[in-house]
Amino acid sequence: MTEYRSGSVVELDIHGETEYSAMQQLTRWLSRAPADVREVRVIHGCHGGTVLRDMVRRKLKHPRIASKLIALNPGETRLILKDSQKTGGKHGIR
Repeated sequence: MTEYRSGSVVELDIHGETEYSAMQQLTRWLSRAPADVREVRVIHGCHGGTVLRDMVRRKLKHPRIASKLIALNPGETRLILKDSQKTGGKHGIR
């Protein structure tokens, strides 16, 4: 998985990963996501099959995910994140 950050938006490319590996990596990344990240653009591709797309859109669950948006690019899904303080994440513990 490759990562690119621009401000409060992070792009995670999971091309070439297995469903299991991608799920584990995304879940781990979301659990450790910086508090100031508000959106994650997951690049899963669309021409090599639908397994990764369906995993991200249907199976991926995490307390930081507020909503999932289908992007204009069919190979991408946007994850809108909740404020980590509201989910009790490591940045929300006082």
